[in-house]
Amino acid sequence: MFRLEDLGWNEFFSLQWPQSEQDEWRPARIAEENRELYKVFSEQREAVAELAGKLRHEAQSRADLPAVGDWVLVSGGWGGVLQGKDRATIHRVLTRRSKFSRKSAGTRTEEQIVAANVDTLLVVTSLQQEFNLRRVERYLSLAWDSGARPVVVLNKCDLCEVSAIADAEAALAALRVPWVVASATRGDGILQIADLVSGAPSVKTCAFLGSSGVGKSSLINALLGTDRQATRDVRAADGKGRHTTTTRQMIVMPGGGILIDTPGMRELQLWDAAEGLQQTFADIKAMAQQCRFRDCRHEREPGCAVRAAAEHGELNEERLASYRKLVREERFIEAKQDAAVRAQQTKELKRLMRGVNRFYRERGR
Repeated sequence: MFRLEDLGWNEFFSLQWPQSEQDEWRPARIAEENRELYKVFSEQREAVAELAGKLRHEAQSRADLPAVGDWVLVSGGWGGVLQGKDRATIHRVLTRRSKFSRKSAGTRTEEQIVAANVDTLLVVTSLQQEFNLRRVERYLSLAWDSGARPVVVLNKCDLCEVSAIADAEAALAALRVPWVVASATRGDGILQIADLVSGAPSVKTCAFLGSSGVGKSSLINALLGTDRQATRDVRAADGKGRHTTTTRQMIVMPGGGILIDTPGMRELQLWDAAEGLQQTFADIKAMAQQCRFRDCRHEREPGCAVRAAAEHGELNEERLASYRKLVREERFIEAKQDAAVRAQQTKELKRLMRGVNRFYRERGR
């Protein structure tokens, strides 16, 4: 049994639960999702919940449906009902304080919310293999736009040389993002991470993000002091990870604080990351103020200060290439979003006109 405050409930959410709904619906937090069945935590207990038909019908996209970390209003499932086979019903998703989103995998242009109402995003990367700064930049571009604070975790420091740690720290210092050097097996950095989720002065929610095999579940086990999350070794041949966490899960820490474990993401496409790109690449943004043209793309335009900085060694060429790639991807996604909106509007207009034509046909009979 939980107190709502132990789950992260605060005034921001309580203001969205009017007196008129308090006798019928109760607040709960999404702890796990599995094919539109949800595990929810509330002050009564945990329960299995499903979507109300009205909520499902009115949802314009997947982003309107609950995600792990969301606060929702539910009915049923408690007060003895849970002891039978009835499920709780989710009627409304409360407005989110933050969300980490990406474009959903596949060809559809749709937002997928990975974790909602998160205070700190722990971007976990492994030092066992070569540090991938380009992938960290991609994560940070999305993280800065989420409304949560990103922190990079350099995990498996016990399996690499000191020089590799120093190189990774220097790269992160240039990005102006905080980091923690950690080892789940040796205990390095565990206390620092625990401080981020300690729950003082109020309950914090931290989500672990990263590729398969970087050690997210091992870090969570170290924080909990128990082997709760399943783990597997990386492949010896290429150091690539294997999925152990298969669904996003919310875990309430015994000492206070909330963790969200996420499956390893092999595909991480941008979604509404324009502001995050500007923050991740703040150095390029500052240089761009000196470009001749305000809409300079830093490619072939004359008088480009950014390209000049790269040519004179003041800006890393790979970093500039990463920036260009992410900006192109963001613009492509934005264009597809606009096209999808136009297609939906056209569909709605056609449906409306069919109704109008039917009305006039029937009136003329």
